[in-house]
Amino acid sequence: MGEPILGLLLAGGQSRRMGGGDKCLLSLAGRPLLAHVIARLEPQVDRMVLNANGDPARFSAFNLPVTADPIEGFAGPLAGVLAGFRWAESHAPDVRWVLTVAADTPFFPDHLAADLIAATDGKYPAIALAASGGRSHPVFGLWPVALADDLSKALDDGVRKVLDWTDRHHTGIAEFTSTRIGERDVDPFFNANRPDDLAEAEALLAAEPQ
Repeated sequence: MGEPILGLLLAGGQSRRMGGGDKCLLSLAGRPLLAHVIARLEPQVDRMVLNANGDPARFSAFNLPVTADPIEGFAGPLAGVLAGFRWAESHAPDVRWVLTVAADTPFFPDHLAADLIAATDGKYPAIALAASGGRSHPVFGLWPVALADDLSKALDDGVRKVLDWTDRHHTGIAEFTSTRIGERDVDPFFNANRPDDLAEAEALLAAEPQ
């Protein structure tokens, strides 16, 4: 696999459009949405950690370490990235890269890690972000642990938007094409934000060949 990669599942949001609570724990095709995401991420990384706030016991069934945002107030995905950096520094010092995925996206590519590594052009530290259909998906990124202190300072300075920080650093873009599921071409970064999205994901999974 090359250099060790820590997979970081971002589940620290407030899920307002799903009515609050942990949308990644909602059922999809008979198992939690998070279980689908874990199954897609696990073959691509060396270890995994879950970024979530509040009582970590609610995720105990997944047997993953849970790390909370290191700053208060739901500061967004960058706070989750920093949580991954700090966890890696403490528990996996051999890791130079953190790969982030959203915990509500059951169809992201099975070659996500490889394509993001390629998008760094062999540079370090460098950031690589995913894109599809002409849109960037900054929650899906490859992040160098060497930028941990830089990110911490940016957050302390009030930076919250991902691109406001990544624009300061060498950043590559990996473009991904649509995924064919059943009779449909689907954005691989489709996420279940609303109840209707979850129902659509259920229908898509039912259309996948078994």
